[in-house]
Amino acid sequence: MKPRTLEELLCQDYNKISNKIEKFLSAYISKSSAKGLVIGLSGGLDSSVVMKLSVSALGQSKVLGLVMPSDTTPREDTDHAIDMARALRIRYHLIDIYPIIQKFEEILPAAKEARGNLMARIRMSLLYYHAGIRGYLVVGTSDKSEVQIGYFSKFGDGAADIMPIATLYKTQVRALAQYLGIPVAIVQKKSSPRLWENHLAEDEIGMDYALIDPILHLLVDKKIQPKYAARKLGVSVKDVNKVQYMIEKSMHKRRPAAIVAL
Repeated sequence: MKPRTLEELLCQDYNKISNKIEKFLSAYISKSSAKGLVIGLSGGLDSSVVMKLSVSALGQSKVLGLVMPSDTTPREDTDHAIDMARALRIRYHLIDIYPIIQKFEEILPAAKEARGNLMARIRMSLLYYHAGIRGYLVVGTSDKSEVQIGYFSKFGDGAADIMPIATLYKTQVRALAQYLGIPVAIVQKKSSPRLWENHLAEDEIGMDYALIDPILHLLVDKKIQPKYAARKLGVSVKDVNKVQYMIEKSMHKRRPAAIVAL
C-alpha cells in the first residue's frame, strides 16, 4: 500500500513547474554571462527531463550533451541518450570512459564502490572540461530524493553549477517527465547510476522511491518527528528511521568543506 502523502506529492501543476524551471534556467544563464549549458546524458529519467527543460529554456543551439558510457553501461541506456539528443536536435559527443578507467586501474587497488565513484567523477571532469572551453555551465541532474538521502557521488554527479530539478522528488520528476512527453521507455525505466553490473538505485538503497519520497516530505519539508511521520503515513518506524539515518549520514555531502575556526 502506498502512503497517502504520495498522492499529495504527485498532485502538482506540472505546466507551472516546467515554466518556472525554464525561466530559472534562462535567467541564471543570462546573469552568469554563460553561453549555454552542458549536460551528462545517461539515457535515464532525470537527465532526459533536464535536457528537455534546458532546450525549452535556451534553445537547442545552446545545449551540449555528453554521452559517457563505461563497461557497465547497458547499450539500451546509450541508445536512449542518443535518441533523446537527436529528437531534441542538440549537439552531443559520445565518449567511452572505459579507457580512462583502465588507466586508473593500472595503479589503484580493486574496490567496487570506489570505482563507481571514480566513474562519476571522471564524467563530471569531462563535463567541466567541455564547459570550460565553451564558456558553458554544467547543469546537474540530481533530484531532491537523491540530494536529501545523499544518493550521489560527492564531486561526481553531485557537482554542478545549477540544479534545476533538485526541488522535485523522484516520483514528481517521473510525473513531470510524463507531462513533458519523455518516451515511455525512459519514464518507466528503473533508476540507476549504472556504476557496476546490474546496479539499480532502489536495490542498493533497499527502499523504493514511492516510500522514500513521502517520508522525506514529512521529515524534511514538514519537520515532523519520525514516529509521527510513520503514524501519519501508515508505515513502519523502522523505514522512517532508515530514511532519517540516510539524511544525517549524508549531511557532509550537502555542505561546503568544513573549515576550522581560529
